[in-house]
Amino acid sequence: MSPLQVNIVTIFPAFFEGPLGLSIPARAAAAGSVTYRLVDLRDHTHDRHRSVDDYPYGGGPGMVMKPAPFFEAVEALGATAPIVLLSPRGRRFTQADAIRFSEGAELTLLCGHYKDVDQRVADHLATEELSLGDFVLSGGEPAALAIVDAVVRLLPGAMSDHDSAYGDSFYGRGLSAPSYTRPPEYRGHAVPEVLLSGDHKKIAEWREWEGLRLTARRDGLPEPVKPEKPKRKRSRS
Repeated sequence: MSPLQVNIVTIFPAFFEGPLGLSIPARAAAAGSVTYRLVDLRDHTHDRHRSVDDYPYGGGPGMVMKPAPFFEAVEALGATAPIVLLSPRGRRFTQADAIRFSEGAELTLLCGHYKDVDQRVADHLATEELSLGDFVLSGGEPAALAIVDAVVRLLPGAMSDHDSAYGDSFYGRGLSAPSYTRPPEYRGHAVPEVLLSGDHKKIAEWREWEGLRLTARRDGLPEPVKPEKPKRKRSRS
């Protein structure tokens, strides 16, 4: 199976160099399940200042990132869909998106900065827009890094216990049950007895119930469904 190719188009490639070389992203790469390509948007400019932004038409505060560097960067990559623009206008990224991307051959993430990105990038280059939620970040880089982590942890070799990813919160669209480890009691706070019982059926029932209870308590989450492991149908010529 060919590795997932992750392309990140940004004016700050150094933002990713440390995180992608650590922990799960690094293990996935070492296992041959993913390769990363960091593309400096300024390498696709044609003026001596390597300008990627300009004043907005119609006036107003802030600077807008120009369309040409994004188009030229993606064309130089020869990237195929999905091509994702990180944007507050985008649909909220979910675990279902992470699974979908993990099953693909290639993923390209476009990181905006400054006040905005020229709308022609969203309309005529990106295949979709995604957001992490209703809050403001300094740019698309933190959101892109979060998406990369969510995706590559699902790939073979990323986690020492690969099956544990299938029990995570949101894998079945709901939250997972609380977790406990040693000691069985700490400062008067005890681990639920059922987890110490050795009765695997009761433990499974407790975890399912607690997950449902926590999901119902959390605003904005859909009703959980039974999760399935992702298919590994990725192919790359």
